[in-house]
Amino acid sequence: MEPNQESGMARRTGVATYVVEAVVALCIVIMGAVVLQGSRALGSGWTSDGPGSGYFPFYIGLILCISGAGTLYQALFGKNKNTDIFVDGEQLKRVLSVLLPALLYVLVVQFVGLYVASAFYIALFMIILGKFSRIKSVITALVVVVLFFFMFEVWFKVPLFKGQFDPLSFLGY
Repeated sequence: MEPNQESGMARRTGVATYVVEAVVALCIVIMGAVVLQGSRALGSGWTSDGPGSGYFPFYIGLILCISGAGTLYQALFGKNKNTDIFVDGEQLKRVLSVLLPALLYVLVVQFVGLYVASAFYIALFMIILGKFSRIKSVITALVVVVLFFFMFEVWFKVPLFKGQFDPLSFLGY
C-alpha cells in the first residue's frame, strides 16, 4: 500500500515541476530573443566612437537566450528531471486568491487612481483573506491611504497616478 493511501491523504495531481521549468525557460529564451532583436535595431555593433546603443543589451539578450536554452535542456532532457507535482489544486487556489485580486487592483487603478483603488484593495484583503472586522479593515485602509497621500502629495510633492476619472480632484491635487 502506498504511504498516501495509508494516511488517508488523496494523491496529488497537477503539472510536473519539469514542465513548469521548461515553460519558464522557454519564456526566458523568447525574452532574450526580443532583447536581441531590439538591440540589433538600435545598433549592436561597434561604431567609430565606441559601442552602439544596442551593444550591451545585445549581450544581455544573448546571455538570456543561452541560459534559457540551458535550463530548457536540463528541464526536458536532464538526468535529474524533477517529476514532482509543481502545484496542486489547493495550493493553486491559494495563489489565485492573491493573484486575481492583485490583477483586478491594477485594472481598477487605471480608472480611479492609486489612492482609491488601494483603499478598497487593503480593506477587501483584510476582510476576505485576513478575516478582520469590516470597521477595523476600513479604518486601517483609510489611515494607510491618507498617510501615503500626505507623504507623497503634500510633503514630497510627488503626485501619484489619480486615474482616468480622478475621484480625488476635489482635493485640489
